[in-house]
Amino acid sequence: MDGFVLSVFLLVYLGMILGGLPGLALDRTGVALLGAITLLALRRLSPEEAVAAVDAPTIGLLFGLMVLSAQLRLGGFYGWVTRRVADARVSPSGLLFLLIVVAGGLSALLCNDIICLAMAPVLAEGCQRRRLDPVPFLLGLACASNVGSAATLIGNPQNMLVGQTLGLSFGGYLAEAIIPSALGLLATWAVLAWLYRGKWERDGVAAAVDAPRFDRWQTGKGLLVLAALVGAFLVAPWPREVVALAAGGIVLLSRRMASRRMLGLVDWHLILLFLGLFVVNAALGKTGMAAHGLEALERGGADVRQPAWLFAVTVLLSNLVSNVPAVMLLLPAAEHRDAGVILALASTFAGNLLLVGSIANLIVAEQAVRLGIRITWREHARAGIPVTLLTLLIAALWLAV
Repeated sequence: MDGFVLSVFLLVYLGMILGGLPGLALDRTGVALLGAITLLALRRLSPEEAVAAVDAPTIGLLFGLMVLSAQLRLGGFYGWVTRRVADARVSPSGLLFLLIVVAGGLSALLCNDIICLAMAPVLAEGCQRRRLDPVPFLLGLACASNVGSAATLIGNPQNMLVGQTLGLSFGGYLAEAIIPSALGLLATWAVLAWLYRGKWERDGVAAAVDAPRFDRWQTGKGLLVLAALVGAFLVAPWPREVVALAAGGIVLLSRRMASRRMLGLVDWHLILLFLGLFVVNAALGKTGMAAHGLEALERGGADVRQPAWLFAVTVLLSNLVSNVPAVMLLLPAAEHRDAGVILALASTFAGNLLLVGSIANLIVAEQAVRLGIRITWREHARAGIPVTLLTLLIAALWLAV
């Protein structure tokens, strides 16, 4: 047993739980990167082993989709869609339903974190103009982006990792996940509509939001590339990361939209988090302690290679260390035929339980604070806990059937 590697591993995952390390100005990305650097510097892994530990297809897929999403964001697509939703002539509960459907649908095809980042401020402004309390709608955006993103293998980072690592079929996974995701969106609407019945209105001054101007050509270009991308994922035999990188390269070819602006919207922090965790997990795997840990769990009656235990442990770990690190830890145990679907659905649906359960939740809360709107832990938990329990129940029943 290499005690030093184990210590670094535990310290890194403590940082995942706490969101950083006490006394240091490090976030999760900084902790993971520092752990990887430490292991390399002290030769627990060679540079060649560290490079080999990185799942390049997952990073390539993630990067290509981020570039495509940046094109749509700079083209004003997200702001235009959000304003159309916010201005719809429907009742507050109808507006919530429309928002959940749109946010969930977009999150299934474009990374849910970016959907939340682009839609939250425009949505808050639209609600305030209508004298509506923005909080239930912002909670709806966060929950729906998580639930909707579970429908495909490109909706969120952990699904991309699961799909690439296990070699899942895009269409095959979609057929498995679309029903629980759709029912989960309906359950999300039902919970929020019931919680906020009769409490939709609130006076306030609409804050001015600076969103990119809608550009019909740039938006059309991005949507056309997205449609071709999804079509290729469904029917073409090409590797998904190659298709995504090609899509990113196509949208970078522009006479008006500077590549510097587009690349500036890529979530480099998330990519570095992936790189750091790949290296730290590989170092632990090299020692054999990860395999021994799985064997110890099996002897104790908690065999995570079995579907029920994998589902339960995924939910627990996703709320302890966040869903991406949880999936990385559990992928070595993904041996069952349904393991990929279980990991993707359980880790994503579990993200709604607490405010820190997913990056999407935190993005919405941070955007709200900038506009003078406060979403407390208690307010989020009041909606997030029942939404999570219902959606996980739907997923468990669907997988059992």
